Parts: sequence; structure tokens; C-alpha cells
Amino acid sequence: MKKTSYIFIGLISLSMAFFSSCGEKKAKDGRTDTPTSGTIEFYADESLSPIIDEERTQFEFEFPKAKLKPIYSDEVTGLQMLKDFKTTLLFTTRHLKDSEIAYLKSKSNVIPSVFPIGYDGLAFIVNKNNQDTCITVNDIKRVLTGKATKWSDIVPGSKRGDIEVIFDNTRSATTNWVVDSVLHGEKMGAKIMAAKTSKQVIDFVDETPGAIGVIGSNWLNDRRDSTNTTFKKNIHVMRVSIKDNATPSNSWQPYQAYLLDGRYPFVRTLYAIVVDPHKALPWSFANYITNPRGQLIVFKSGLLPYRGDITYKKVNIKK
Repeated sequence: MKKTSYIFIGLISLSMAFFSSCGEKKAKDGRTDTPTSGTIEFYADESLSPIIDEERTQFEFEFPKAKLKPIYSDEVTGLQMLKDFKTTLLFTTRHLKDSEIAYLKSKSNVIPSVFPIGYDGLAFIVNKNNQDTCITVNDIKRVLTGKATKWSDIVPGSKRGDIEVIFDNTRSATTNWVVDSVLHGEKMGAKIMAAKTSKQVIDFVDETPGAIGVIGSNWLNDRRDSTNTTFKKNIHVMRVSIKDNATPSNSWQPYQAYLLDGRYPFVRTLYAIVVDPHKALPWSFANYITNPRGQLIVFKSGLLPYRGDITYKKVNIKK
């Protein structure tokens, strides 16, 4: 009889009082939205679309007079829309720079609000037939910078051939985070490819035996499994180790528990950035995600909430 240990996370949710609605009044800029009603468009990096869609759906269910229209784009475009005041709300994976805060404040006379909403992992995925699923942080850097171009460069004796690395978008939050936080400014290899969406990355890896895809971990969880311990069946999620040699016992996947305790090395913070002089619908939606109900949605999606009392439970399951 075999025993296997699984780790689960419990999130203790508190009750929440939320926004009250007020009558619609047309502002000088033409806006009529309130904290719980009206229609707005907002931008989000495409890599965050699964969690943003879940939050939006629940918010609109609770506040049926509110209509939120997401535009899923890349991080560079979203930030530019914010700077051009063509949107008041952006979801991405980095904080504003001091210079960006100063610029937005000088042009709008509003101090931007930046809400951390949760954490996800930068995930590396391979074809389901690829059993070489353990990799070191150092080898990841060698692959991304083009210093390792064949599987035999990171797995001695491998006959798998060339490594084909693919990102979601050249201007995405994922790509920018890798350059800034993984490579620390070093240039990526010349043969790194880019798709247009995270789904296209998954599809490419599913069809390409030698591929490594780089995506946010909120694209990975099998929503049918409420324990968040099952990833998508058509790909393998690589285990990452900070050691010199990666083995199953010293390598970790981007599960919630390993994002929390630091064993998974590539964890990024998700942010809502708001420049809303009215503190109306954009501001209230961002706040909703940071409150207990919105944080519970983050938790149930397989990501790590920014706020909440987190407890570990170790369960032995007999088979």
C-alpha cells in the first residue's frame, strides 16, 4: 500500500462590507459610472486574463448595474494607454516606477493607486511526451540567453534535438518580467520565439516535442480540480531547482504552497494600477479584488492571494 503526501492551503475568509451605490451624475469628462454601476473599459496584460475574467464575472454578478469590458493586450500597450489617459485601470505584473507616478500625478493631479492583488509563478512547460521535466535556474538562464540551444546542453545524452523557446508576446508582462527579474537585463537569445497569446504558447508546446513555453501559472490549473493540484493534461509543467543539479526531490512546480514558502524560485506579484479621479467603478473593482471575497477568488483560481490567513495542512492519502 503506497502513501502519497499532498499539500493543501486553506484560506480563512472574513466577511466584507462593500460599496454603496449612488445616483448617476454626469461628470465634466462625460463619465457616469459609480462604484457599483455604469460601464467602463480597462486594460490587462493578456497573461492575466483567466483570473481577471473570474473576478469580473463575480463582480458583475454581485453588482448587475456594472459592466466591465476588459481589453487584453500586452503590458507595454496597457501602460501607454494609462499614460495617455485612455484608461483608468490596468492589471499587470509590475509596480509603477517613481518617474511614472510623478508623470501621472503631474498630468492628472491624482496620485495613482497601486493595489497588489496576488502572486503567480512564471511557469516553464514542455511537451507531454518529454520526460526531461527537471531544470535548474542556471540552465533556464542559459536557455533563455541562447547559451544552451539543444536539449543535450542541459540534459547530457538527450537526443531530443533543438530547444524551441516560445513566449506569449514580445511586449508582454511575462517577457518583461523575465528580462528584468530572471536575466537582470541580459539580452535574450536571438532564436527565442513569440506567439500572440498564452493559449497559442500552450498549443505550440502541445504540438512541438522539443519546445519550452514560458507563461504565467494562472493558465495551468485544471479548473475541475478544486484542490489546485492538477495541471493541464496536454503539457508537462517543469520542476525548477536552485541547486546545481535538478532532481525530483529538490525541484518544485508553481503550486500555491511553493509560491508561499519560497521553494519555487520564480514568483511575481500581480498589480492593479488605478488613476481614477472619481474613485468610481475602476477604483471599486480594483478594491474588490483586494478584499476577502476577491482574494478568495484568487485562491480558488490556483494563485496565491496577496491578503489572507494562510494555513498548511498535510494530508496522507492511502491508495
